[in-house]
Amino acid sequence: MRRRQPATGRRRGGGIRWWILLLFAGYAAWQWFGSAETDPYTGETAHYGASAAEEVQLGAQAYQQVLGDAQAQGALLPPDTEVSRQIRTIAQRLVARVPEVTTQLAQRNQQQAPTFYEQFQWDVSVIQSDQANAFCLPGGKMAVYTGLLPVAQTEDAMAVVMGHEIAHALLRHGSQRMAQQELVQMGQMAAGMAIGGMDPQQQQAVMAALGAGAQYGFILPYGRSHETQADQVGLMLAAAACYDPRQAIPLWERMSASSGGQSPPEFASTHPDPANRIQHLQSLMPQALEFHRQYCADQPLQ
Repeated sequence: MRRRQPATGRRRGGGIRWWILLLFAGYAAWQWFGSAETDPYTGETAHYGASAAEEVQLGAQAYQQVLGDAQAQGALLPPDTEVSRQIRTIAQRLVARVPEVTTQLAQRNQQQAPTFYEQFQWDVSVIQSDQANAFCLPGGKMAVYTGLLPVAQTEDAMAVVMGHEIAHALLRHGSQRMAQQELVQMGQMAAGMAIGGMDPQQQQAVMAALGAGAQYGFILPYGRSHETQADQVGLMLAAAACYDPRQAIPLWERMSASSGGQSPPEFASTHPDPANRIQHLQSLMPQALEFHRQYCADQPLQ
């Protein structure tokens, strides 16, 4: 009997750990599914980890950090340069169409049009860099890197990129990623408690397997979904702002070429495969052209 007591203790400890794991899983599921909302821009289910007001605050803080770093490196272009003026004009035209595009997409999805974007503090800066990149932080703070200019080549293509980045902010993808990260962190905490009785090598193997499963089964697909959503909303925004949405196709072809075809396979990336992305944009083109005809009747496309 005395020899069996330690084993009984281990079984009881293991049982408690598994009960804790189940409680963590139940709480995580309740929190995740309880926070589910229908995104008015896409009609898809979304989960948010921060309020719109909190996003604006966090975005403003991050933007000041980016600008401070760029200024310290002498990379922040003055607002009176020609490039800065051109980028600002594109941004202003896109932002001006946010209310109309928001209302129309929400109506198509039978949702009430949101108004949280009215809290956004829109701004845009140009940063000298070889990166072919741009971003729009939660709350509407934008930056365009000069390395994007030779890839975009035209104002229409630049508007497609900037519309895509603005769409990330409108879709509140930053808040959605926060909710996703909280869920993953809870899962890691629960798993760590459940495997507490294993030897270190077993613990390491289990945590590595769980990490890979979360990465490829949840995190990366989540990122690809956000990119696809931003492509759709951004394309409509650019078209409504009277830019040629058809320029999205050669733009992403140039984007793919600029990477030298070195992008990872789609399952291992947060971005869609370039060929799949172009195919999706082509499928959206009739809707985008409809937006252009509706808002830009006096500027017909050639």
